[in-house]
Amino acid sequence: MINGDEFVEKVISVNRVSKKTSGGNKIGFSTLVVVGNKKGRVGVGLGKAVDVASSIRKASSYAKKHMIDVPIVKTSIPHEIRLKLGAAKIFLKPAPPGTGIRAGGSIRAVIEAAGIKNIVSKILGTDNKASNVYAAFAALKKLKKV
Repeated sequence: MINGDEFVEKVISVNRVSKKTSGGNKIGFSTLVVVGNKKGRVGVGLGKAVDVASSIRKASSYAKKHMIDVPIVKTSIPHEIRLKLGAAKIFLKPAPPGTGIRAGGSIRAVIEAAGIKNIVSKILGTDNKASNVYAAFAALKKLKKV
């Protein structure tokens, strides 16, 4: 969905969390959101609230405040990068025009929001969506303009 600021928001995951209290269970939601302008800026946010709408709003707000610039060279990234962040291991490699986005799972959302058109990627570590999103975000942050 595109807002008035021309940002694309993608909800990666919504988790229902509960906490035992003396009065019973306290239920809330934790939401992971990726925000980007498809022109080289992308952000990731995690929001927690009692209802889903509030948690999405919080996550989106955090992501917009903590956006990074991604260097894009000829619709791809400038160089390949391997990154390990916690249990997540990812590999991003530039691709020639016409290849498209060859990325699976949650990394695809980060790459699309950043506006990268041609890339090949591989998730080598965990299947955890949040870990992979943060690893992809960290990898894009480490890219250098060549």
